[in-house]
Amino acid sequence: MSYLKFDKSTLINLEQSLPKEMLRTNHSGAYHCTTLIGCHTRKYHGLLVIPVPEIDEDNHVLLSSIDETIIQHGAEFNLGIHKYQGDNYSPKGHKYIREFDYEVVPRVTFRVGGVILSKEKLFVWGEDRIIVKYTLIDAHSPTTLRLRPFLSFRNVNDLTLENEYINKAYQEVEHGIKTCLYPGYPELFMQTNKKNNFVFIPDWYKGIEYSKEIERGFPFKEDLYTPGYFELPIKKGESVYLSAGTSQVNAKRLKTIYETEVSKRDHRDSLYNCLKNSAQQFYNYKDDSKHYLLAGYPWFKVRARDTFIALPGCTLSIDKKDNFEKIMHTGLEALIKFIKKEKPDPIIKEIEQPDVPLWAIWAIQQYCKEYGTEELCSNFGTITEIIEFIRTGRHPNLFLHDNGLLYSYGKEKAISWMNSSIGNLPVVPRSGSLVEFNALWSNALRFAAKLYRKKGQENEAIELEILAEKVGDSFKRVFKNEAGYLFDYVDGDYKDWSVRPNMLFAISLEFSPLNRQERKQVLDYITKELLTPKGIRSLSPKSQGYTPYYAGPQAHRDYAYHQGTAWPWLMGFYLEAYLNIFGMSGLTFAENRLISFEDEMANNCVGTISELYDGNPPFTGRGAVSFAMNVAEILRAMKLIKSFNI
Repeated sequence: MSYLKFDKSTLINLEQSLPKEMLRTNHSGAYHCTTLIGCHTRKYHGLLVIPVPEIDEDNHVLLSSIDETIIQHGAEFNLGIHKYQGDNYSPKGHKYIREFDYEVVPRVTFRVGGVILSKEKLFVWGEDRIIVKYTLIDAHSPTTLRLRPFLSFRNVNDLTLENEYINKAYQEVEHGIKTCLYPGYPELFMQTNKKNNFVFIPDWYKGIEYSKEIERGFPFKEDLYTPGYFELPIKKGESVYLSAGTSQVNAKRLKTIYETEVSKRDHRDSLYNCLKNSAQQFYNYKDDSKHYLLAGYPWFKVRARDTFIALPGCTLSIDKKDNFEKIMHTGLEALIKFIKKEKPDPIIKEIEQPDVPLWAIWAIQQYCKEYGTEELCSNFGTITEIIEFIRTGRHPNLFLHDNGLLYSYGKEKAISWMNSSIGNLPVVPRSGSLVEFNALWSNALRFAAKLYRKKGQENEAIELEILAEKVGDSFKRVFKNEAGYLFDYVDGDYKDWSVRPNMLFAISLEFSPLNRQERKQVLDYITKELLTPKGIRSLSPKSQGYTPYYAGPQAHRDYAYHQGTAWPWLMGFYLEAYLNIFGMSGLTFAENRLISFEDEMANNCVGTISELYDGNPPFTGRGAVSFAMNVAEILRAMKLIKSFNI
């Protein structure tokens, strides 16, 4: 039985099926995303969504969808589905769905009378090409398959309306056509593996609605253009392959290409294998020398902080050492360019954020734990350069005070991972000495000293250890409070008493400035006020401003983003802290915390983890459909638990 399998009762019930989405990517920035039943609910959904760097930095929907129609004895049965005004759905192809299976590639099975047809979708890695495979499993009469493409050619943030600027021209290619609706876009090639009859009937389907955009308070209505349809016979037991891509393919090789690509895919038959597959979907290769990690889908780009936090879990935790090294090389190269004030990497965003160098060192530290300091020192000798960059005050917003603590200004611009803003001002204006910045700083100094000593540089090691002692003493004096937890940030005489998860890093990192008793006291506070089944809350329900539900208009969601919502990626650090304190006796508790993520594989975007969750029951998944830091840290927690069991 498949781990990710959904039956008719779930799929034909729109209340149950429409919230369930699926995502496939190609490692080059392109993706396919929709609901399990193929009804788009977001403007970001599409069958072929690709970056078009010649236009802008965003993704663009070229091919929105394909409506399939089964024809027997002149009777037509349309398997597609679109939402129109007033919760009207037309056609209603979902009523023919009998099963959705997602173990290897997404496969939906339709039944129309005596006809049973399966549909599989597969992205070709490294190419802007998706292949759809149709197999006629059973039929008692001659059957014709009609395929009608719906085209968009638009930015994912926009919507298409019927217009006179569209280019309706097309050219025939082997077993298909090529077309390009607007200047600046690549041509779209649509081909089948055998000869078909293309019928040119240009038309607009008007007023298609996206329910998720309605919820978000954004424009939600679109007109989609269809140039006509492909029609071809299909026999019982036969498979027809349709390729949609930005380059022409040898149509006769589509079956071979498809089967070769399928052989590379992981089976999603467990929580680990689902997340392993999901982690690799964030890999982004621009060429052989540039490897990146996307922060999430469908709208996130490559962000520096997210890269360094997510990298160990998305690579080392699934035995992808080579991917870690390639992505880290690109990330560190960008960071060193920033340090030296050279031309920045155009792909990696937010490299200037003050905690990015600290997270970079943390990521390298995770590599060291896996493979030893000797290999680390030879490959990543930039740690000392980063440390000196911070110590000498060359970062524009990271200042070393006399007490050894780091200070950053964040009243007018968000500077930490809690980065939501309204009107260009941060919702959570964390400014001064931030607790996680200084926990990371203390850890980085101890780690660098360890490396110096390993290399026989005793004087340099002692110098950093003296500074680390100073940082540790100041950390306790500045951040500890009589209530038993840590201030979130301290700015002069102002101390922020909000109970937030950022103190978690002071008890989870390898080198903590707190002793075991102090760490346990902080952990107990986090457990009592911030722990949920889906992650760690961004704010305690007892703190002023607690807003647990991330829903409604944009302004409300921006406010709620870090005011009580739960974040799964923090669970990784929480479990690390828990096991550091309790050791083997904490294993059962840690394992039980992952059970809810097992359930999550069949919710929201199946096989992955959403960006964030409501802070109150039922802890609904929100935001981006798949988020790299969340996937990474649950994988890292799983590996940590496994290491205790060995």
